[in-house]
Amino acid sequence: MHNKSFTADNQATLIGGRNVGDDYFGAAEGVLFADLDVTAVGPVVKNVSSDFDRYWASESSYPVERILPAADRDRLDRLAASASSVERDPAASAYMIAVRQSGFVHELLAGQLALEWAATRMVSDDPAKGLGDSEEAGLLIHQLEEVLGVPSRDVALVSPYFVTTAAGTEAFGAMARRGVKVRILTNFLDATDVVAVHAGYAKRRKALLDAGVILYGMRSLPSVSERGSERPGPFDSSGSSLHVKTFSVDSERVLVGSFNFDPRSANLNIELGFVIDSPTLAQSIAAAFDDQIPAYAYEVRLSEKGQLYRLEQQGAKHLCHDSEPNIGFRKRSGVFLLSLLPIKWLL
Repeated sequence: MHNKSFTADNQATLIGGRNVGDDYFGAAEGVLFADLDVTAVGPVVKNVSSDFDRYWASESSYPVERILPAADRDRLDRLAASASSVERDPAASAYMIAVRQSGFVHELLAGQLALEWAATRMVSDDPAKGLGDSEEAGLLIHQLEEVLGVPSRDVALVSPYFVTTAAGTEAFGAMARRGVKVRILTNFLDATDVVAVHAGYAKRRKALLDAGVILYGMRSLPSVSERGSERPGPFDSSGSSLHVKTFSVDSERVLVGSFNFDPRSANLNIELGFVIDSPTLAQSIAAAFDDQIPAYAYEVRLSEKGQLYRLEQQGAKHLCHDSEPNIGFRKRSGVFLLSLLPIKWLL
């Protein structure tokens, strides 16, 4: 189960790629994940509520008491004491002050939050997918093909775990060869939290580049505190790992949700997303590839001799790297060995 949604009173819903955990809310000291959410009101909220009910009542869902033993009183008391300790932690207090002082929260509480009114369709996998019993029409990837159609001008795709099959590589390449501008951002090796995924992606890079696809890899950056007052952009990894899952088509439509472009999301995971008919949102994603992403990512290119190199932007300067920057021999060797294993269907 990989879908994520939070719905309140059938009035508003929030979906995206974010898990419920400190690492996804900038509240941890280790690896932090940069993510993207959409808050929606209107008819699509009932669609998300109905989808939740569908999962709740499905054969894939089990009452927790069938799986876990009842918690004893001593463990409950320890949990309550731990929660009380967190509430008194100065770091927790500072975090809550920062949340209350954020512009988003002020606008939300004042009823002044700007909304983008647009036709929105929910797409989701049939819960039977988890049991291997879903029909093709019940798969999110099949619904995407129907809703999005065939791109004619541009595709701007952001996926933290980007692993294409031979057929997927050919599909992206065919788009680029017929004149569609295809730009893809994923995690670079020094930013990913799943090295095996990078191994699956790396073997397809030359074919994608040769077809004309433009590839970027988000690099690991210092935290915001280490960079001083510089504010991160929406695709800044902020000393963390990219976790955003979105793409725009023809600067008119956009998908935001939990779906990664990898075999695992297509065939194993249960996913959820919104297809939003909004040129404003779609163009903002496409514009990020022009204005923000080059400052935070390596652009992967092919030399005239067909060799990969990485272009890094540092202010007005550009640095070229012939090998994976900031990666030692052991990790590079590990990636190579993983690329030889028959595990792509699990990535």
